[in-house]
Amino acid sequence: MSNIEIVLFNPEIPQNTGNIMRTCVSLNMKLHLIKPMGFEIDDRKLRRSAVDYYDKINYEIHESFEDFQNKNKGKYYYLTRYANKVYSDIEFKTNEKVYVIFGSESYGIDRTLLANNIENCFRIPTTKDVRSLNLSNSVAIVLFEAMRQNDFKELELEEPNELKGKDFLKNYK
Repeated sequence: MSNIEIVLFNPEIPQNTGNIMRTCVSLNMKLHLIKPMGFEIDDRKLRRSAVDYYDKINYEIHESFEDFQNKNKGKYYYLTRYANKVYSDIEFKTNEKVYVIFGSESYGIDRTLLANNIENCFRIPTTKDVRSLNLSNSVAIVLFEAMRQNDFKELELEEPNELKGKDFLKNYK
């Protein structure tokens, strides 16, 4: 299990959360969901987005951000469009527990929380024409940077034999 964990602060759209759950399974990362959420965890749309990986998801639901903080010690990083640093500057190659926090689709993360943690706020660069990216895309961008920094540790670098195998295309006719 990775020392990097993902936190969704008040997620609203079940399809985004389902996609993020699938990404967490693919990277062997735990997901934290902070209430209130815009859906029920057994929501059909959530299960559909998570596809057949739903039973492999490692997640925990927290009643509030304070509840999450009390149970999870480590380094917190906040993704926000208001940051002055770029996500690729985060030091993911560490033995310390790292929590990467993403906000809700419509509001983001509480501005007071961001202002009080400005040194740990990061952004994904975009043009001035875009306020934000899709939440599940943003999570994937940052998580794969984290895995790249860690040399894709514990990930399959070739198609596993349990699926099609590394020579699938070579033997494909």
